[in-house]
Amino acid sequence: MRVLAAALLTAFAAAPSLAAPPLPPLDMETIMADPDWIGPAVEDAYWGVDGRELYYSLKHHGTPVRDLYRVGANGGVPERLDPRAAANADGTKLVFDRDHRHAAFIRHGDVFLRDLGTGATVQVTRTEATESQPRFSLDGRLLTFRAGNDWFAYAVAGGPAGKAAVLEEKDDPRAKTSDDLEDDQQKLFSTLRGLRADEAAMKAEKDALAAADPGRAPAPFWLGKNVSVADTSLSPDGHWLLVVTQAKDADAGKIADLTHYVTDSGYAEPEATRAYVGRSDPAPQSLRLLDLRTHTSYDLDTKTLPGIGDDPLADLRAKTVAALRKDGKNDRADALAAPKTRPVIVNGEYSPGIVWSDDGHNVAVQLRAIDNKDRWIATVDFGRHTLVSQHRLTDKAWINWDGNDFGWLNDGRTLWYLSEESGFAQLYTRPLGGKATALTSGRFEVDHPVLSPDGATFYVRSNKVAPYSYDIYRVPSTGGELRRVTQYGSLDDFSLSPDGRSLAVLHSSPYVPSQLSTVGVDGGAPRELTDTRKPGYKAREWIAPKIVEVPSSHGAGTIYAKFYGPADAAAAASRPAVIFVHGAGYLQNVHLSYPAYFREQMFHNLLVQRGYVVLDMDYRASKGYGRDWRTAIYRQMGHPELDDLLDGKAWLVKNQGVDSKRVGIYGGSYGGFMTLIALLRSPGEFAAGAALRPVSDWTSYNHEYTSNILNDPQIDPEAYATSSPINYADKLADPLLIEHGLIDDNVLASDSIRLYQRFIELHKKNFWMSLYPMERHGFVHADSWYDEYRRIDELFRERMERSP
Repeated sequence: MRVLAAALLTAFAAAPSLAAPPLPPLDMETIMADPDWIGPAVEDAYWGVDGRELYYSLKHHGTPVRDLYRVGANGGVPERLDPRAAANADGTKLVFDRDHRHAAFIRHGDVFLRDLGTGATVQVTRTEATESQPRFSLDGRLLTFRAGNDWFAYAVAGGPAGKAAVLEEKDDPRAKTSDDLEDDQQKLFSTLRGLRADEAAMKAEKDALAAADPGRAPAPFWLGKNVSVADTSLSPDGHWLLVVTQAKDADAGKIADLTHYVTDSGYAEPEATRAYVGRSDPAPQSLRLLDLRTHTSYDLDTKTLPGIGDDPLADLRAKTVAALRKDGKNDRADALAAPKTRPVIVNGEYSPGIVWSDDGHNVAVQLRAIDNKDRWIATVDFGRHTLVSQHRLTDKAWINWDGNDFGWLNDGRTLWYLSEESGFAQLYTRPLGGKATALTSGRFEVDHPVLSPDGATFYVRSNKVAPYSYDIYRVPSTGGELRRVTQYGSLDDFSLSPDGRSLAVLHSSPYVPSQLSTVGVDGGAPRELTDTRKPGYKAREWIAPKIVEVPSSHGAGTIYAKFYGPADAAAAASRPAVIFVHGAGYLQNVHLSYPAYFREQMFHNLLVQRGYVVLDMDYRASKGYGRDWRTAIYRQMGHPELDDLLDGKAWLVKNQGVDSKRVGIYGGSYGGFMTLIALLRSPGEFAAGAALRPVSDWTSYNHEYTSNILNDPQIDPEAYATSSPINYADKLADPLLIEHGLIDDNVLASDSIRLYQRFIELHKKNFWMSLYPMERHGFVHADSWYDEYRRIDELFRERMERSP
């Protein structure tokens, strides 16, 4: 595999021709310039209706505009579509009826229907709303789609498109409540009794006409004035609507503000951002099943879910409650009482929350406990109007927010889903009420399952060969061998052709942004369709990162890393070194694909040019290595990761002859947090550190991310105290540069400013801060990128290029 990876890198990293003049050395201005000089990545690739063409988007040079391109699936010169051609192009979200008589797709937010026999295309909608999720009924007669939380149905034989249901977040105005006085009036006056009877008769007649005449607008469902709609999902046959609701008065918590100092108005302007963790828990959600044919509504109770009454935080809760009561804080202690039934949300942020079978006879819902410890996949018993649990995944740390895809096989009676229950994300099937079958298994991950049109085969993305090597694999939906289809080792994404015979593949390499190719589902030589790199970028020779295995001295096994060094390995001896720490925590940066940190990678080339070596590690918590690697940081963020980084430093000293006194560290976001942890918890280990947009206090980060790993701060204050760098500020001894965008609405600049104030009060030295008034979490302006990395470069030069 490593030989193949090296061959791929050599093939992609094209060297300048012998006749070309030598290029000047890399410089900061070049690598931190607008990335338009590199060439755009291929984005949003999708198949045309006939499967003969592919469409994709490229960023337009000098603007954020995306141009639409078209290219033949078998090759040819890509064509940029002008506005008129783009207006007539096939759209996205392509779906077919089961007999392939019609196709539907979305173009500029509207729904289009194509007759595959005649080729005629009908525009179903022309609205300012953005339509999505087109789907045919099993018999092909009905096309449904949504706009916001509203669903529409369109008769394929000829419209019109009408609302499938009308949802009102109000009390039913016809639902009158009576008191004793009103009851007396009804008894006394026959005229009043007659008027009420007339009203009842008119309502019954209206309901009967509406039920018998599909051409009439449906009667509204009155959901209640205290309810808001969070999501909806319509069955393909238009019979059932599943509605996700939550309380309107859910406490949003106090919202933190940031300030824009450089504005068009010339005045400082505030912007609201988000609440802090534990200050606004997700609003509990409920499910309501609507029968659109009988116009009846049923609540689906979650109390039947297995384990829903358990309290996985009971021990922590009891410990914290006891401490609060000892301190006389009884009100706060009372507020921590465990609920009898744990609240849930529909788990639809990173995967579909609700999925219907093709015939509309079954629906599956994925629910997640708000305490992050359980995930259920449940179906609905339409006769009893109840939820039926089909699968429960529980984790004492937290359920992975990623890798929760699920759906139905073509029989409409068998579920498929991804689960981490074996320790690695694998693919399973389970007939309703039956036993699960593992279609894949092993110490590797699978994601992005796609079922073939005939339902016989799953295609998945997997790192079966090595943790850093991703390709497409196929496996029968009834079970069998997991077979490799592509040989890239650097697969980014893929989609299956309409006929199920070909795959559109997005792939890349360390210095080549995502490019488009096609390959048959049985494998073979791919057809390369694009190369979007600019000549000046292609002409440069780049250092191929070498993937190395760093042994853990803490029982974690192997820590994979990318090493950047001189071609002559012996030349690395006595050089200074830099350890780069990737962001996001749960992100994989040690792979064979084009990195999200492409600028940083060029900076690493510049550092090697200046005499350094660089190590980029997938420390514990990184993606791609299984459940135990992911959850090692539960309740102790920064601790296992620091052990891994120190092991990386020891590897550099032992295997590369690096001077242990001249090792620097830097990173952004979670990497900035880890830089703070490294300097504050292991003073003297690193010669200098640069922390970019770092979290310094987890109590001020968002709820969605932080509560998974550290629980709520009210229940688990110890985890926050253990994990927050600001609590170790008194240990600062090594030079530290902090850099932060002032309008960062992810990690707020207040994190860096509060830590800076703490250093001031502790009379610390050798710490600096650089603030960027027009940058958010991810910098977008070349001037800011240049200034940010100029300062990092100067820090390392000043602190590490001296003679040992």
